[in-house]
Amino acid sequence: MKLSYNWLKDYLKCDLDPQQIADVMTGIGIEVDGVEQTEEIPGGLAGVVVAKVLECEPHPDSDHLHITKVDAGAGEPLTVVCGAPNVAAGQKVLFAQLGTVLPGDFKIKKSKIRGVESFGMICAEDELGIGASHDGIMVLPDEAVVGTPAKEYLHLKTEAVIEYEITANRVDAASHWGVARDIYAYLKLNNIPCELCRPDVSAFAEGAGEGFQIDVQAPDGAPRYTGITIKGVKVGPSPEWMQKRLLSIGSRPINSIVDISNYILFELGQPLHTFDADKIEGGKVIVRRALDGETIKTLDGVERKLAATDLVIANAAGPMCIAGVFGGDDSGVVESTTNVFVESAYFDPASIRKTSKSQQLQTDASFRYERGCDPEITIYALKRAVTLIQECTGGTVVGGILENYPEKIERRQIELDYDRIEAFIGQNIGHDVIEGILESLQYEFIERRANGALVAAPSYMVDVYRECDVVEEILRIYGYDNIALPKHMKMSVNATPCPEPEAIKNHISNFLAANGFTEIMNNSLTKGDYYANLSSFPADHCVRIVNPLSQDLNVMRQTLLLGGLEVVAYNANRQINSIRTFEYGSVYQRLPEKSGETVEGYEEHQCFCLMLTGTPEKSWRTEAGKSNFFQLKGYVELLLKRYGADLYKMWMDAAPADVWSEGTVYKLPGQGKVVATMGQIAPALAKRFGIKQPVFAAEINWQVLFELVKRDKVAFKEMPKFPEVRRDLALLLDEGVGYDALRAAAFKAAGKLLKQVGLFDVYRGDKIPEGKKQYALSFIIQDPDKTLTDQDTERVMDRLLKAFQSQFGAILR
Repeated sequence: MKLSYNWLKDYLKCDLDPQQIADVMTGIGIEVDGVEQTEEIPGGLAGVVVAKVLECEPHPDSDHLHITKVDAGAGEPLTVVCGAPNVAAGQKVLFAQLGTVLPGDFKIKKSKIRGVESFGMICAEDELGIGASHDGIMVLPDEAVVGTPAKEYLHLKTEAVIEYEITANRVDAASHWGVARDIYAYLKLNNIPCELCRPDVSAFAEGAGEGFQIDVQAPDGAPRYTGITIKGVKVGPSPEWMQKRLLSIGSRPINSIVDISNYILFELGQPLHTFDADKIEGGKVIVRRALDGETIKTLDGVERKLAATDLVIANAAGPMCIAGVFGGDDSGVVESTTNVFVESAYFDPASIRKTSKSQQLQTDASFRYERGCDPEITIYALKRAVTLIQECTGGTVVGGILENYPEKIERRQIELDYDRIEAFIGQNIGHDVIEGILESLQYEFIERRANGALVAAPSYMVDVYRECDVVEEILRIYGYDNIALPKHMKMSVNATPCPEPEAIKNHISNFLAANGFTEIMNNSLTKGDYYANLSSFPADHCVRIVNPLSQDLNVMRQTLLLGGLEVVAYNANRQINSIRTFEYGSVYQRLPEKSGETVEGYEEHQCFCLMLTGTPEKSWRTEAGKSNFFQLKGYVELLLKRYGADLYKMWMDAAPADVWSEGTVYKLPGQGKVVATMGQIAPALAKRFGIKQPVFAAEINWQVLFELVKRDKVAFKEMPKFPEVRRDLALLLDEGVGYDALRAAAFKAAGKLLKQVGLFDVYRGDKIPEGKKQYALSFIIQDPDKTLTDQDTERVMDRLLKAFQSQFGAILR
């Protein structure tokens, strides 16, 4: 959300600069992202000054050029060749010096024109970006002072735009007036000179005759609805000052009537809608629920099907707009419009939100209506609109303001106990300070008491119901930083489980970070379309959000893999191709109904996800190698080994092909619980995210891993006193024989003397029969009680070779 500093100063008279305003906003709970300074004319015409033409003679080699001498107020007069027909000696002009960059990225350089060197340029209006005329140079009055910067002479403004965020309960700060009101309360508390100025609507006057009638058939959806008719307007471009303000905050000007509605939206926070009155059939504006299946073509040209719960503004022929959300194409204001009906309403927030989500329409109006607008500002905003319309487009008000407000929305009354409030705050700030803050925030004091009061919360505060809510408002204006920390703090010490889950997670995170992985954090909400055609994570097992913020966040994730692929795609699209990430988080799944059960079950568990892709940068010491499955497997193996788990003792299954092109599922022996799934992401799935390079991933089930951690008993063991022996074997094997089976057979055959088995070479090719492969295996043998002799070692190797020959048909190479 954006706030114009110059616009804000219309309502808040103070001497604070933009950065100070931003600091105050953050301090009172309106988080500022940044302050951007923009010039009214790009570059601010830096380098352009007021100058005087001292001499002007015709160029000897041209029939239209002149050679002039210009005094720019510093140093010797400069020779300038000028082609303007109206240049003459004695004139005051705007002069662009060497190095100046004019609008359009045009840089002034020393040049030679028809043999004469020119040291600058005398400028016309269009060259400076302050007008469209190019008939000649811009001649200034004689009073202009030579050397004055053009920015100062032309009174060009520097616009500061403050970008900020608001929480869902602070829609009152979604306007310039709302922010000004909050800052005023802070400045007044701190005795900083300031004045709060509300836009004047005293020029408003009702007219003669009778305008359109209103018929509110759904008062539950529109508790307060007002409108007024204006005839004889002339639609055209809005005034330049209004266009500049709208553009400064990112709103595109359309025409004078539409721009006024948008201007008041950002000024007061009250959405308005203006209809072409000549398109209102039947002479009546009807507020009703839509007929189920009724359609309307909205301003974006889309034909939308409505539900019976949607609120519409209609005429006798049908809907004209979706109330509080989006206008209709057939009733909008265009250049030929001469009569308008202006609507200002308070719509039920729940109704607007439901329609906005079901129609997948998020507009500036729906953003405010669904969070709760101020029901007391509707008439004032309507008067403000009328005065601006008459000022900018002419027109005559027909009749008075029409209003349907059957049941007044009362302000919430709250009992306050000042001592209890100060106890909540943790500091005695003074009863007068409490009352001063509440008065500045426009609380109404119904009854004042010795140690408290009965107050009515302002109508614009949608989330203030109880005393503790009032405490929050007091604190944010008083300043959380002004609350002193106590000298002594009380705490209780609780026993923690052993092993502690959070400590284990931190150990795992540190291990991965030390190995070059970067931790990522993704939203638990994700796009339901991701799960289409994934049998591993069926779409009907997704936990769906009833009122999603958007269709990109309409389900809860079933896996961390898809969020990780989003991160890989985001970085790959920015030329960051070597990526190592890990993430810890929860995944969710709706369990299918079991026979005889009427309530569906839900499951939530936590996972670690590792991702590896790309080629690291080449080093002078090492060659860059592409990421591969065995790199990832090595990290997972080390991680599990740290907690007493051995991948080679687990059951293994092939990973599902819709997610993995090559992958393995590791399960606990005898239980079938999945510990981890890892492999290469299926290229078809990666392609859905726009990823072209291979991606290797592992997803580890945290609950199962933690069970292994709890079983792992760390015990002291003395370092071996006797040396180890290494022996190698080269075996010719069938293609179907795997390393894991050889490893298991080796440990079984050799017993406790065998400490380690390794595979250091795999060969297929010349002199290897078809259907065969060669494995080169290494064996580390060690006896804890003595030094092994050659005979001891050979006996172990003989047992190993016999086991390989009998179980796998191995041939020694």
